[in-house]
Amino acid sequence: MIFKNQYEQQRIEKGKALEALGKNPYQHNIVKDTSTKEFTECYAYVANENNQRDENKKNTVVGRIKFLRHMGKAAFAKIEDEHGALQVYFSKESIGEEWFEEVKKLVEVGDIILATGFPFVTKTGELSLHAKELEVATKSIVPLPEKFHGLQDKEQRYRKRYLDMIMNPEVRKTFKTRSKIVSTIRHFFEERGFLEVETPMMHPIAGGANARPFVTHHNALDVDRYLRIAPELYLKRLVVGGFEAVFEINRNFRNEGMDQTHNPEFTMIEFYWAYHNYHDLMKLTEEMFDVLLKKLKLPKKLPFGDMEIDFSKQFQKISFKDALALIGKVPYEILESRDAIIKYIIDSGNEINVKLSLGKLWEELFDLFVEEKLIDPTFIIDYPIEISPLARRSETNPDIAERFELFIAGREIANGFNELNDPIDQYNRFAKQIEAKDAGDDEAHEMDEDYVQALGYGLPPTAGQGLGIDRLTMLLTNEESIKDVILFPAMKPINENQQETEEY
Repeated sequence: MIFKNQYEQQRIEKGKALEALGKNPYQHNIVKDTSTKEFTECYAYVANENNQRDENKKNTVVGRIKFLRHMGKAAFAKIEDEHGALQVYFSKESIGEEWFEEVKKLVEVGDIILATGFPFVTKTGELSLHAKELEVATKSIVPLPEKFHGLQDKEQRYRKRYLDMIMNPEVRKTFKTRSKIVSTIRHFFEERGFLEVETPMMHPIAGGANARPFVTHHNALDVDRYLRIAPELYLKRLVVGGFEAVFEINRNFRNEGMDQTHNPEFTMIEFYWAYHNYHDLMKLTEEMFDVLLKKLKLPKKLPFGDMEIDFSKQFQKISFKDALALIGKVPYEILESRDAIIKYIIDSGNEINVKLSLGKLWEELFDLFVEEKLIDPTFIIDYPIEISPLARRSETNPDIAERFELFIAGREIANGFNELNDPIDQYNRFAKQIEAKDAGDDEAHEMDEDYVQALGYGLPPTAGQGLGIDRLTMLLTNEESIKDVILFPAMKPINENQQETEEY
């Protein structure tokens, strides 16, 4: 039996006692005609009346008891629903002496109750519901954490998000904001003529990003499949097919490490726009942030941790190479020498794989010396072509890609570029990725001949971008861990000899 401690057993017995009284402790067909917020807003006028009550009104409110105090012949309960909290008053006189005494014995904090009555204001000035009827909607078996300390342990909060949401209403607010962010983004693109689509989540070939995939097996086909690391190659197939503006709000899976900004399962929006370029994408992205801030009623100067992010001015643009020198303070003169870069990284106290190519070494320099310094919104443009296997080459400099990444608060938020639509160039780049994979790069792309063939039919000039919904939500809700914006983040399993930390 899972519910085996004495407090849980006592609550089970109370549920049985309710049944013996003809009261179903797990009711259905409950009618809730008013939320706590609606009640509070609707009857604000009662506090201004002389008698401070309106017995002509009748409302039914349902919520979980978060606080309960008995005072002889009367009791006060603080109940909470999705929208807020409300005080409920009931007494021997209002609900009947016999039932009042049973409630006193059988109803407790954590239970979900239904209360029907009229609005009134207590002597302390608090708008409350004066209950004429009170029923148990759901009997809680597991006691809630102790009131004053609540649920503080982060590990417990992530593992038991349902309990986290019960005890910490601000957590529900964060996830409501996340939902609003997704909804706003969806409408933003729909209003600009983009078509929302769905593409496969199990791929025969892992592609669309440099990442290590999760592998599964399809029994009916008797073949291995890869959980999607990115929808990019399928979305671009749709542009080949004639859709000129598409987007997908998608779940991706990458078999990599976990930290403050990485979860193996995460959400992105990817969109592709024919007959537009990466400068158009940057402009569109700035416009999207402006819409988000207005919709969420957030200031243009947004707090994040101990930083303040300034959205009131145009996003900065700086080339990858200039960012290394001007922001990262890496000497220009070493940037074309592998040996000099390796020595610079080692001398700075960092480890480095001495076999990395020049482009990969530039990427290491950026990660070490630039990224965390990019606080205000900044587009880093013109990436090395070597680390941009799906991006179009610059016509003026074949060593760089027509690509950008957006950084805010020291973190990558978005990645976009002009799409490579030359099938021969794409084939050759895939071939180089295979060489890198054979040399030990687990994140390198595999050859996708069907995608190359699709390009052979003709991909129009197209720009595409991916933007991380989780990191965006972190930014707009001032949360510094990705686990605080994912309802059920990935967690290390609890081994048999380890017990969860509980604060109740």
